[in-house]
Amino acid sequence: MIQKRIAQWAVMAIAVPVAAAGARRLSHTLEARRGSSGLTRMLTKGADMIRPQKAKRRRLW
Repeated sequence: MIQKRIAQWAVMAIAVPVAAAGARRLSHTLEARRGSSGLTRMLTKGADMIRPQKAKRRRLW
């Protein structure tokens, strides 16, 4: 049971950010070669949804 939780944590901590970075990089590469398209916009939106590039600032008050 603990091994399953560790595996889930590893996926969330490692695989998801790597996938988001890969999608963002692929989007930029395709956009540089062919220009903006629906696919590049979809890849960028998907990467932003998984892991936003800019962290949202939280206000204390």
